[in-house]
Amino acid sequence: MAGVHVILRDMSNVSSYKIIKTNGIGEIIEKKSRFIAGAFYVESQQQAEEKIAEISKKYWDAKHNCYAYVIGVNKENTKCSDNGEPSGTAGKPILEVITGAGITNILIIVTRYFGGILLGTGGLVRAYTAAAQAALSASEIGEKIFSRMLTLKVGYNMINGVQYYLSQNEIGIMDSRYEADVQFDICVKEEDVSHVIDGLTQKCEGQIEIIKGDVGYF
Repeated sequence: MAGVHVILRDMSNVSSYKIIKTNGIGEIIEKKSRFIAGAFYVESQQQAEEKIAEISKKYWDAKHNCYAYVIGVNKENTKCSDNGEPSGTAGKPILEVITGAGITNILIIVTRYFGGILLGTGGLVRAYTAAAQAALSASEIGEKIFSRMLTLKVGYNMINGVQYYLSQNEIGIMDSRYEADVQFDICVKEEDVSHVIDGLTQKCEGQIEIIKGDVGYF
């Protein structure tokens, strides 16, 4: 899921990118047609296609399951489908909602149950746009930042000092382990690594071990 910190081996010049941290479901009714939209975090085309198959099976009796997805740090993998709706009235509007929000690694699929009243091309575009926006609004949007993982090893007497320093510098603790010593995993922007190491070393009066870990998007 989106909450998991994943290392992407793409050493591009993209410093950060937006994702959804939680999936979202939205629904609208337009002239008796029911539009059920889901926004899902995906990390590959295979994951997206599997989710599309899953939703299409769930709503097997619906007239249309239209979708769009954008995948990749540079948003390099995109696809959309009208799934039987008039060309350009469903998949493209959904895709435009995604690109307009600047989000990647996301699939939005909109299921339509036909209500018996034709909406026309303009009406379909508006309905699919609104449904996709509803799903996105129900999701929590977050950000992954290109950074380096650091593991901090300190004695129990240094916990308060380390936590205070991290709080003052708005650095979150990804994981903590309390064993013979205390270990904190943090992520820091690559350009800030030296500054943070110096700051923590000074705060702990040298009584800290800092291990540099992976570089990636966290």
